[in-house]
Amino acid sequence: MEDFTIAIYCFLDDYLKISHPKEDVKRKMSNAEVLTTAIIAARYFSANFVKARCYMKQVHGCKMTDKSNFNRHVHRLSDELTNIFFSLGQSIKQLNTEAQYIIDSFPVAVCKNIRINRCKLLKNKAYRGYNHSKREYFYGFKIQIITTADGIPTEFLITAGSFHDATAFEAMNIDLPAGSNLYADSAYTNYELEDYYKELEQIYLLAERKSNSKRPDSPALKFIKKMMRKRIETSFSEILNYFPRKIHAVTPQGFILKLVLFICAYTFNRVI
Repeated sequence: MEDFTIAIYCFLDDYLKISHPKEDVKRKMSNAEVLTTAIIAARYFSANFVKARCYMKQVHGCKMTDKSNFNRHVHRLSDELTNIFFSLGQSIKQLNTEAQYIIDSFPVAVCKNIRINRCKLLKNKAYRGYNHSKREYFYGFKIQIITTADGIPTEFLITAGSFHDATAFEAMNIDLPAGSNLYADSAYTNYELEDYYKELEQIYLLAERKSNSKRPDSPALKFIKKMMRKRIETSFSEILNYFPRKIHAVTPQGFILKLVLFICAYTFNRVI
């Protein structure tokens, strides 16, 4: 835990010195210290900032701001955190010589279905989605993640729960190297998008085919997709282990920030 904390801080400090060379030195906590504390909270304390702040103060001697100032500071850095993730994702893609990628999604509920009418965090039918794997409805967000074949995230998109996978995929504007194969389940079937990425971007969307598909797979390709599907299930079960059963937040923006922190914490743990 201590080694991971130091590695994360060094990485963030180096990155932020390049992107924000004129940081306000009068602040009690630097941007790198704040983001490190937030990621440690996601990695070890179910995104509980209070526990992470105590750990950073007691173990690493960090000078902590009060709870309100810390929370505001983290929220101000939310866009920067996303930029850091996607910058790291670009580096991962450059090193991924196999050029094999996986896309899938999973739901994150903000409350149980029985409490939807009393939910104060979200108030919109767009957040009511359907979890096909569990065959049940949920109320919250859906996360689309693209990973390498080894399960390291490189891109993500957070949408309302009702978004269909194919619609969300179209909105992602994916940025994979030319010649990449992107494996997906049948929910991502979109022939027009397949043709677009193949012809203009040289990215091959290899979605599993339904029995009545207009573009049936050869037996060999069907076997390859089946093997990649097993990788998808393994990789995403590992990512989901980082998400607690309940995520505490008082605003939708705060909830989304914690989702991003969990994704970043998992990614950093895999590569740093």
